[in-house]
This record gives sequence, structure tokens and C-alpha cells, in this order.
Amino acid sequence: MTNRLIWGLVGASDIAATRMIPAIRRVGDVVASVVSGDPNHAKAYAQRNSIGMHHESLDALLSDTSIDAVYISSRNQHHCRQTIAAASAGKHVLCEKPVVTTLEEAQAMVEACRVDNVVLAVNHHLPAAGTHQTIRALVASGRIGRPLSVNVRHSTLLPERLRGWRLEKSPGSGVVMDLSCHNASVVNTLLCTRPLDVVASTLSQSEWSTGVDDASSASIRYADDILVDFQDSFTMPFTSSFIQINGDHGSILGHDVMAPEPKGSIILTDGSGTREISVIDRRHTYDIGVDVCRYGSGSLTRSDPFG
Repeated sequence: MTNRLIWGLVGASDIAATRMIPAIRRVGDVVASVVSGDPNHAKAYAQRNSIGMHHESLDALLSDTSIDAVYISSRNQHHCRQTIAAASAGKHVLCEKPVVTTLEEAQAMVEACRVDNVVLAVNHHLPAAGTHQTIRALVASGRIGRPLSVNVRHSTLLPERLRGWRLEKSPGSGVVMDLSCHNASVVNTLLCTRPLDVVASTLSQSEWSTGVDDASSASIRYADDILVDFQDSFTMPFTSSFIQINGDHGSILGHDVMAPEPKGSIILTDGSGTREISVIDRRHTYDIGVDVCRYGSGSLTRSDPFG
């Protein structure tokens, strides 16, 4: 395999068009083809996004021997079947989150990729951010002592163009599966330990909601007696998002860091006072994520930004 990966898109989605296709191309890879459940949609999508080929079936895309990897951004209920098919065809897989909605399907995907010796990655981009890399390094080096609690607010106004499946009563819909899972990807990587139990409330706040939960508040007990709180919402247009880690010797505030764009700031407070910490890596989170997949597939030799 060369340093350049050839990608096939499984699902002609908004996230692929606005995030993944630009990221794949920025790192020097190629988007060669796309397949969708609606062949007419796939054809129009390929034309809009300058993709050379579209397919009418998943089997047709997977039979293309030039394709090294697939990016799956179809409806959540299709992820398991499509991943297993891709693995059987020898394609590496980058799957959108939530990877699936049942533990049994997740285990089946992992096992299929293990047996067929391909990489399976889930597109949790936030841990890749330079801000979160910096926060993890501060915590790991003991700058705030022993972590005691973490607070995450991940609030936004869901754009109108995205008020489709996220608000339908279907597997993987709602604010928890769309936003809270991002929080978990950040906190799990930060604390390097596991959640033990959770108490949560979810509700529907917006006038345009279909009754699907669009706001959530959760209190989670992690191992090592660490308390974690999530507040997530599709309904708040003017509320900034943040993560705060509180330790017995200091605290870290990551302001506006719960977004894929390379922005946000980090404030450290300890016995020496309060100061901003510089962030060196300001690459886009999706670019870093694609690079990690290329490293995992053996196409690159580089350090892992997830630590």
C-alpha cells in the first residue's frame, strides 16, 4: 500500500460532503466512488462533490480492487452489515459514530475486522484536536494533581439542514447518541478509565422537535472516584461549550473546544495563578483523524496523536 489511500464512500451524507471529503483530500488521499441507497442521489452527489464514480450497490463498490478503505456514514442501523461486508472485501473501515446501537453488533463488527485483518476506526474526531491533546498532556503530567471531577457542556442549535434522522424516532437518533457520545470519547481518553454508573435525564425542549430527546443532563461515576457531568443540547444557539477538569492541585478550562474546527482556548489555574496554555497543533480534527486511519492501515509511520 502506498502513502495515498483510495477511499469509497458508503452513504451520500452531509457529514461526508462538508467534513470528510475535504479532510480526505487535504491529507492527500483520493475519494474515488460513492454508493447510496438511492442511486439517483448517489449520481447527483458524485457530480456535486467531484467524485469520479457512483455505484448502485454496496457490492459493486466493494468489488473495486483499487479501493483501500471505506468511510461509512449511512443510517446507524446499516453500519454493522456494511462494515462486515467491507471487511470481507479486505477494505479498511472508518465508521461514523454512533458505531452501532447494540453491544452485540459492535462485537460482531470488531470480530469481522479482526478476522479479515483490516482496521476498524470510529469517527470520534474530538480526541484528535490539538486542544484535547494539550489537555490530556497537562493532566497526565500532574499539573492539576489527582483529577476529581469533569464537567462538559456540549450545547448548540442544531442546524436546520441536519434536522432529519437525528430527530426521527429511529436507532441512533436524539442528542445522546449524537452529542453525548462525543463527550464520552473525550473523557474516556482523558481519564484512561471506565464509567461505572450513570444517572441521566433527557427531554424534548424545542418547538420543532418530533418528540425525540433534544436535551440531556447526566451525572456519571467513573473509576477512581471521579465524578463527571454532561450537559448536551440541540436547542441553545448562544451557549458556549466547554470542558473543565478539576483536580486537587488545580483546574483546566477548555473553552469552545467541543467542535471539530481547530479553535478554542485552554486556561490553567493552580497555586501560581491563572494563565492561558498555548496549543501547538491547530490542524482540523478530521484531518488528524484521517491521518490516524492511514497510520493504522500501515500506510504511514508517525506518532499517534491520541497518545
